[in-house]
Amino acid sequence: MISVGKVKIGGNNPVVVQGMTKTDTEDVRATVEEIRRLVRAGAKIVRIAVPTVRAANSVSQIKNQVDVPIVADIHFNYRIAIECIDKGVDKVRINPGNMHKEEILRVARRAKEAHIPLRIGVNSGSLEENLLRKSLNGERTRGYREERYRHAVAKAMVESALQTVRLLEEKNFTDIVVSLKSSDVLTTVLSYQLISDKIPYPLHLGITATGPSPQGVIRSSIGVGLLFAQGIGDTLRVSLTDDSVEEVRVGYQILRSLHLSEAGPTLVSCPTCGRCKVNLKSIVKKVFSGIENIRFPLTVAVMGCEVNGPGEAKEADIGIACTRGGGVLFKKGKRIKRLKEEDMVDVLLREIKSKASYK
Repeated sequence: MISVGKVKIGGNNPVVVQGMTKTDTEDVRATVEEIRRLVRAGAKIVRIAVPTVRAANSVSQIKNQVDVPIVADIHFNYRIAIECIDKGVDKVRINPGNMHKEEILRVARRAKEAHIPLRIGVNSGSLEENLLRKSLNGERTRGYREERYRHAVAKAMVESALQTVRLLEEKNFTDIVVSLKSSDVLTTVLSYQLISDKIPYPLHLGITATGPSPQGVIRSSIGVGLLFAQGIGDTLRVSLTDDSVEEVRVGYQILRSLHLSEAGPTLVSCPTCGRCKVNLKSIVKKVFSGIENIRFPLTVAVMGCEVNGPGEAKEADIGIACTRGGGVLFKKGKRIKRLKEEDMVDVLLREIKSKASYK
């Protein structure tokens, strides 16, 4: 287990959803506003890119205006990492693919003095060439998605992480988090499977560069979902070509689907078919919009017909089973009353918010 600010990672602690800003970190005002949006969405830790010394100089100003642990994402220049530590950052992510061993040790020495952890963040796109050549063992392959090549990349990513872990352990630095990310889902999954029983440190999950929705949501969900279902992973960040707040929302949806988080409502709704006699898509859209900022754990069902509707609505904390022109409201398995279609959204949201406020 490690601590990032006041947030504990690993051990028996809940899985932590992280966010990452997409602003220019030198723009303090914009970065602070994005961090606040991420926190409102549920992010427990926020990472910021710090590519320059000027960006590093903004860290203390940003830290003073937000109430969430901040992680500095550093590549190439170890001096920037040290500057961020001096400015009060809560964790530093380093990439062994673009930083020399001596430089990593300098960062670790300062991190130890400041009592903050390091994330060893290995990416297939910046993997050390010598490790990949060694893993391929001279074999030629036709493409990135060939099984042999995928295994070779995964093995090389694991070796990169293990080399850095051993380097830090030799200097008695054990405040470590590890991540192994690729844009290929199966390569990422295999990498974490290979390393999970080799180190005692928390694992940060994510599929990198997944693209826009829905592609990115699907790839992220499959990749990290497979790992969490095997008991692998302690934190995650969903990576989308989309708004950063959407990344956090998707992260929580993944965790809720696996019963790994109770932070907010779960909405159950049917896909609709020819039996549905109400405008269910519009109703569900309005309900979803009305509950997305609620943090109370609750299962809400909005079902379109009499086949599975009453059963799903009864199993939910609160739900509606629709009929022609209206629906029946259920609470904790009990039928409460009939509602007209035009009243359903308002009544349902009022009941949900009342329950969340009461709790």
